[in-house]
Amino acid sequence: MALAWEQITVDAFDPFALGRWWAEALGWVVVDETEEIIEIRPEPDRMPGLLFVPVPEGKAVKNRLHPDFRPDDQEAEVARLLSLGARRADPVQDGQHWVTLFDPEGNEFCVLSAPKS
Repeated sequence: MALAWEQITVDAFDPFALGRWWAEALGWVVVDETEEIIEIRPEPDRMPGLLFVPVPEGKAVKNRLHPDFRPDDQEAEVARLLSLGARRADPVQDGQHWVTLFDPEGNEFCVLSAPKS
């Protein structure tokens, strides 16, 4: 039995704004958009994707699952994401190799430092 990872579903107060924000942040493309949902993927035929669906309530507690990203230049990527509308979750601690950010609806994600060679 094969199991293919198709997408992660993200509850959102405004799925279209959040989906477009993540598409810009990741450099992904919108592959489906209806009156209720928006789906983005790295490329039209490449999975997994992110599917944003509407929910009436806002985020209330810390995510149980969040993505980690490892760019070539952590400082530049954090600055770029902040300029798109992300917010810092906490100040960076000494020795910490990640920066935790919030997307526009408060979902946590981390930007890791470059791998050590």
